[in-house]
Amino acid sequence: MITPEQITESLARVRAVVSERVIGQEGVIDEALVAFLARGHALLEGVPGTAKTLLVRVLAGALNTRFGRIQFTPDLMPSDITGINVLRDGGRTSEFRAGPVFTDMLLADEINRAPAKTQAALLEAMGERQVTIDGEARTLGDLFTVFATQNPVEYEGTYPLPEAQLDRFLLKIRVTYPSRESELGMLDNYSRGFDAERASDVRPPAVLDEAQCRELRGAVDGVKVAPEVREYIADIVRATRDDPSLTLGGSPRASVALFRTARAAALLGGRDFATPDDVKQFALPVLRHRVMVSPEAEVEGRSSDDVLDALLTRIVAPK
Repeated sequence: MITPEQITESLARVRAVVSERVIGQEGVIDEALVAFLARGHALLEGVPGTAKTLLVRVLAGALNTRFGRIQFTPDLMPSDITGINVLRDGGRTSEFRAGPVFTDMLLADEINRAPAKTQAALLEAMGERQVTIDGEARTLGDLFTVFATQNPVEYEGTYPLPEAQLDRFLLKIRVTYPSRESELGMLDNYSRGFDAERASDVRPPAVLDEAQCRELRGAVDGVKVAPEVREYIADIVRATRDDPSLTLGGSPRASVALFRTARAAALLGGRDFATPDDVKQFALPVLRHRVMVSPEAEVEGRSSDDVLDALLTRIVAPK
């Protein structure tokens, strides 16, 4: 069994390897790692050129997982994601050709550029880690994780993700511009020969193997969450349903998501118990895509993050 010291060392090595290539996004890296540890999926939102794709590719390499990518476009069909049965021998037999969803870490690039029917092809995969094709359920690996990206500034030719799809993402991660110092660090990397378009640079030496990834995920289940911390989670999510600035609050799935995320955040922090700070730190990534701001609040220029920040200041955290 993996020891606490080995857990801390392994996660520190993964963070270091990813941070060497994705500079200035330490918070985003931690959120992506937490999503993976908690067996969840993540939606990465940011303007082009902020290393969203690079992050997922490097993380897949560090974790030594199979990596797949789907470029979502308006003409993408569900079968382009899941695969298709091809008839053989004049229709007497069929052969299944697996789609790119059959991988460990799937990058769904620009997911909001495909229509809802195509987006929905991922619903079963994300919720149950299986896909049903011609009535037959085909299991995906237990490491299967979706990292989807979307661009917040381009609206032409995009299809907003429906609430049911959004709710399948454990976290919505905001990827912002790096600081000036970090941007200079990126240029230093390139001056030393790094190139994000070169596969050998993007795929780092593996830090973990498949068995170790499973052990780390299993260790999350052993993180203790005290009753008062569980009450704090429930109070936060339930408060979103009564806030007049929100027309849609978090569902019970949001409470479970915040619980799972707090556990994974504690493990990443080198602890076997979750704290109220773990909950508070991840409340926005867990909830921002599960709530809907009222028209009145939107007119005032308030975002879901603004409303949630105000809500968190009103709820007293346990000591």
